[in-house]
Amino acid sequence: MESCNSQTCNSANKDQKKVDQDAAVNASLRKMTHKLLVMSGKGGVGKTSVSVNLAIALADRGFKVGLMDVDIHGPDVPRMLGLTGMLEVNPSKKLLPMSYSDNLKVVSIETFIPNKDDAIIWRGPMKYSAIKQFIGDVEWGELDYLIIDSPPGTGDEPLTIAQTISDAKAIIVTTPQEISLADVRKSINFCKTMKMKIFGLIENMSGFTCPGCGETIHLFGSGGGEKTALATGTKFLGRIPFDSNMVICADSGTSFQKEHSHSQATKVFADIAEKVSEKEIHKTSKSRRNDNMKFAIPLADGKLTAHFGHCKEFALIDVAENTITNKEILVPPPHEPGVLPNWLNQMGVSVVIAGGMGHRAIQLFDQAGIKVVTGAPIEGPETLVKSYLNDTLAIGDNLCAGGDQHTCGH
Repeated sequence: MESCNSQTCNSANKDQKKVDQDAAVNASLRKMTHKLLVMSGKGGVGKTSVSVNLAIALADRGFKVGLMDVDIHGPDVPRMLGLTGMLEVNPSKKLLPMSYSDNLKVVSIETFIPNKDDAIIWRGPMKYSAIKQFIGDVEWGELDYLIIDSPPGTGDEPLTIAQTISDAKAIIVTTPQEISLADVRKSINFCKTMKMKIFGLIENMSGFTCPGCGETIHLFGSGGGEKTALATGTKFLGRIPFDSNMVICADSGTSFQKEHSHSQATKVFADIAEKVSEKEIHKTSKSRRNDNMKFAIPLADGKLTAHFGHCKEFALIDVAENTITNKEILVPPPHEPGVLPNWLNQMGVSVVIAGGMGHRAIQLFDQAGIKVVTGAPIEGPETLVKSYLNDTLAIGDNLCAGGDQHTCGH
């Protein structure tokens, strides 16, 4: 038998390494339910800030979230989150992502290099290989969402994601001025060319509220993002106002949403996270559900009431092995902030199905370990629970998104 020459052997080794890497990438991606590529047509629109805060908002809702920073030449995610150091390796020789919280894991090129100020001077093939490693060589585990922060434009990094993650969806970030919107249209055309679905468009830096007089000043114009979304048939996810505190928090590596929980920007991020998750929240795989569950449905005249805070009674429904075993109708305690989440938690409720609910109420239920599904149709409680269990619950808009917290629940 002839032995292979060195060139042939090297080629065979490279081919095998590629096969092994692709297998590792696919194995990792199979554990991630949703993949969202956050991109922008131009720099300076706050794309990384949106990526970081969207990831935090989803994690705060109880989802397992991975945040992957593929901006090779300008990685800012670790600094915005106050993460330092380098990735560690587990006994299986897999890299362990950094943990921002129990629900949020992070990987960036900055977590691979000892000197954070070193310039990364790489051509396309090296960036392609690094991004593959970010996916296949990292022990991400089971994720509900992988948020991918890419550099501006339509170059190597978003192209690699589009080619590697076939089911990734794009979230495009813009500011209101026309020069930014012109580049957004290029991003939309990139997605169409790559056959990547667009989840929606976010307008960032959308007005500044003067702290003195309370007047909103449109620093970069007004409404251009929504007009572009309508003109291109793209879902508009919301407007994030300019807030100087977001800059301060990003520079100091602290959570804006935690430090400024009552700000308008925090509310908008909560609303966007709800839009991202509301169509999927009831689709959690049966393997992740508990065999025994208890549902709470706010009622009016025996059916779901549209506004959570108005309800005078709740249907509590027990489920065992995907079958309804018991139903009882209870009158809730007087509505005060935090009372209903605590009361339903004491009753053993794991899921609330509602027509509408304010974002603060949703946060309180999340903190109590209770999942909230909003936008449910006006149906009887048994019908709603059965639809949820069969993954056929038709979810519409949250009727209280942006609404009054006093009418939409506490």
